[in-house]
Parts: sequence; structure tokens; C-alpha cells
Amino acid sequence: MLLADRIARAETRIFKAVFPNTTNHYDTLFGGTTLLLMDEVAFIAATRFSRLKMVTVSSERVDFTHPIPGGSLVELVANIEHVGRTSLKVRVELFVEQMYSDDRHKAVTGLFTFVAVDEHKQPVRILAEEMESSLTLVAPPLDS
Repeated sequence: MLLADRIARAETRIFKAVFPNTTNHYDTLFGGTTLLLMDEVAFIAATRFSRLKMVTVSSERVDFTHPIPGGSLVELVANIEHVGRTSLKVRVELFVEQMYSDDRHKAVTGLFTFVAVDEHKQPVRILAEEMESSLTLVAPPLDS
């Protein structure tokens, strides 16, 4: 399978309703709950791409650009953005929709980094060497 096909097949989408038990005193989705949902969808995409045990090692540049009100729907979309030797980056976008209208817009974006690990929690290669060598022509690896 070509790398581009593998990346496309790993795209992951999750829909959630924003219920009162997930909102704060402003009746908007808790930031921590948002991060939990984003990490979850990113983990699923990373695992679908690699088919290996993956662990989150960082989240960076998470931007909350629009409040997410209670009673709305959210769609989280995760895509593989970069593949290194033992790590990969997943871009997550969260879209908010009003439950009873077609109003929809992007509310949050973030980038999550995962490392593939073995049964001893040691980093392992994500791609076979022959696929990795063709990848380095497209983008430099994240790690050595």
C-alpha cells in the first residue's frame, strides 16, 4: 500500500453531543474534556495508521477559537500530518454544529505527537525500512 493511501485510510472522525455533564459554568464544553476527546481521536488515527501500540508524548499548539456551547454537536477529525521513524504527528480539528440548524464552524485545532512502543515500552520503528526510505524523500523524519 502506498503511504498516501495509508494516511488517507487512517483519517478518523468521531461525533459527540455536548451534554450538561461536560460543560462548565458558562455552559460551554470544558477545555479539559475537549483535550481528552482530541487526544482520543488522535490516538485512534495513529493506531489505525501504524497498527502498533502508540502513546501520546505531546500536544502542541491547541487553539480554541470559538466556544462550544452545551446542546451542540461536535465532530472531531484526525489526520496523520507527519511520519517519522518511531513517532508521528496527528492534526485534530474540532467542528461545532448547532443541533437544529446547518450552522457549522471550526472551533479548535491541535497537533498531537505519538510514539510507537513495544511490550517493554521502548520506541519501535513505525514503517518498514523500504517504505521509510521513500518517505524521507517527501519529509524529514521527526526523530533519529
